Amino acid sequence: MFIDFHTHGKLAKQLPFSTEYTDWLMKEAKQAGLDAICLTEHFNTLQFDEVYGYLMQVCDRDGDLLVTKDGLRIFAGMETDIAESGHILTIGTPEDILELNTRLEPYKKKGNFLPFEKLMDFFDEYPVIVGAGHPYREGGHIPDLPMDQLKRLDFLDLNGKDVALERAYFEEKTGELAKLLNIPMVSGSDTHQAVQYGCVNTNFYHEFNTVEQLHEEMKAGNYEIVVSPNAAFQVKTATLLKKALKEIYALGGDYVSILTGR
Repeated sequence: MFIDFHTHGKLAKQLPFSTEYTDWLMKEAKQAGLDAICLTEHFNTLQFDEVYGYLMQVCDRDGDLLVTKDGLRIFAGMETDIAESGHILTIGTPEDILELNTRLEPYKKKGNFLPFEKLMDFFDEYPVIVGAGHPYREGGHIPDLPMDQLKRLDFLDLNGKDVALERAYFEEKTGELAKLLNIPMVSGSDTHQAVQYGCVNTNFYHEFNTVEQLHEEMKAGNYEIVVSPNAAFQVKTATLLKKALKEIYALGGDYVSILTGR
């Protein structure tokens, strides 16, 4: 069961939500060989609630999973900024993620982000699993947090963008921190567009359909991380594509119709 732990359903936070673009992303994820994704959309993205409202409307339900018509399984999630600088990934049921996002409304602007400890207090009220996204990316300070607070995490994200940049360094540093905290290291592409799917993924040996089962399989180590030999090319191409699509939008063009051919 191939899972990407870090994905997005929009091209960029401040762009309007497009059902056609999200449909295209989900279809492309399945065609890239993924069985499931964790949709860790930015917590302060424009129309966060509409993204999940749409998916809950058009997808089937299997346990905690949303399932597209093409069979892609979606674990709901979000990516939250912290005051110390860094990104925290949360995975739960769609209902819990939507409720958490609503409660975090006062903390969505830079300067109002919650400190890690207080954010974790929020998450402790829900049956969610929580990880550190790309903990060693430049500009972040997650490894500098107090050890007693870091041990509240459930996993670390070996991020596709970082692996493409310098695989040995990020694998070593993220792996060392995971071992120190005694928590799993899994992988996510961090993609906002389809080209990046599959640059890294996490291959689980068993199938499951609940967040609790996902967590148990992670803790048991019943998976392996798979890095594409083309990861660097995929990430570079995806970065250029994102820049071009945003420029098309800024000039008044319809980037969605260009991608989908509609």
